[in-house]
Amino acid sequence: MSLRKHTLLWVILLLYLVLGTLFAVYTPAWQAPDEPAHYNYVRQLAMGHWPVMELGDYDEAYKNEVIGSGFAPQYDVSVITYEDWQPPLYYLLLTPVFWLTNGSLLALRLVSLLLGAGVVALAYGVAWRVFAEDRWLAGGTAVFVAFIPQHLAILASVNNDALAELLIAAILFLLVARIAMQPRHWVLLGVLLGLGLLTKGTVYPVTAVIGIALLWRYWRDWRGLIQTGLWAFVPAFLLGSLWWGRNIILYGGLDILGKATHDAVVVNQPRTADLLAQVGLGGAIQQLVRTTFNSFWGQFGWMALPMLNPGWLYPLLWLFTAVAFMGLLRHWQQRTTPDNQPALILFSLFLLTLAVHLVYNVTFIQHQGRYLFPALIPIGVGAMVGVMAWIRPFTPRWPILQQLVPIGLALALITLDVWALFRI
Repeated sequence: MSLRKHTLLWVILLLYLVLGTLFAVYTPAWQAPDEPAHYNYVRQLAMGHWPVMELGDYDEAYKNEVIGSGFAPQYDVSVITYEDWQPPLYYLLLTPVFWLTNGSLLALRLVSLLLGAGVVALAYGVAWRVFAEDRWLAGGTAVFVAFIPQHLAILASVNNDALAELLIAAILFLLVARIAMQPRHWVLLGVLLGLGLLTKGTVYPVTAVIGIALLWRYWRDWRGLIQTGLWAFVPAFLLGSLWWGRNIILYGGLDILGKATHDAVVVNQPRTADLLAQVGLGGAIQQLVRTTFNSFWGQFGWMALPMLNPGWLYPLLWLFTAVAFMGLLRHWQQRTTPDNQPALILFSLFLLTLAVHLVYNVTFIQHQGRYLFPALIPIGVGAMVGVMAWIRPFTPRWPILQQLVPIGLALALITLDVWALFRI
């Protein structure tokens, strides 16, 4: 991308890196979800040990005691290892940094932050491709992805979400291209998917998204569908099989992801059945929706620090969400382009990510909005399209309005970021 043509993106990236660095520096050690467990995965690799999920890796009572103490120095965080079942790519990437910096938590956080910069840039690129080089809509999407407080906090911590989101974003960037994809593009797509399978389970729904895109492009061309599917899925399968085979050998049976072993180890994790017994179905659904929404925008630490003061903040975010959603419906009803494939790709990823979140919460209480971040680019595109739909009738007379959307959103979210970092 040329510097002049995409000045807005470069400004967004600069602001993202500055704010993200502030989050990385000023967030107390371990005060990000699961950060000790992710850090300890890297530490084990750096010491020459390959992590294995086993009994004793998860102690709910000890974890709560440590968190409640604010990670007081008398507690040993090195025993918090319940992420040992995760695929290894993110942690392997951070291992040399661990060696070079003697295990500096800040250095590892900054690597994640740099990966997040790629997510922001690709969010811009996806919107740019989908909406015919509309730089203001693309800029608004990048702003949304870069400056949501909870997302910024996660990307400025040690967490494999950063690499997983980067690979998902790269796959979306290829899928929404308006050019005829050559075999090399599909092979690259397969390699990116395979790397995602070696990074985190949140990438797996993208497999279905690629399948949907293939069906859309090659409907009634079964030969082309099979041939292109092989270009895409064989590299992904070969890369993923490295991890699946290891897990079958290590954990036995067909536990290719290690998840069955994980679920057996985290038996004391809060379960939805207990919540249903306490508050009933209606109360459980209400809690799921409220906490997921609140923590999508910002509920910091280990979900202990919501943005409740001022009390109007979450209602205002609900209002913004409603306005964006209604505008998105308005845009869809008034659309003039016959090409629905990009919308199908983005909407499919959102629905699949939401479904995974809901299914996981059938068993465990995990009402965390960050589990929707694998679909943050589709959400951001949808939000910006929805907001732009309301102002578009006025832009012929006042063209500056479309520029004010990303600028105004950036000012609002950056203010919220700074306030959340230093006041919560």
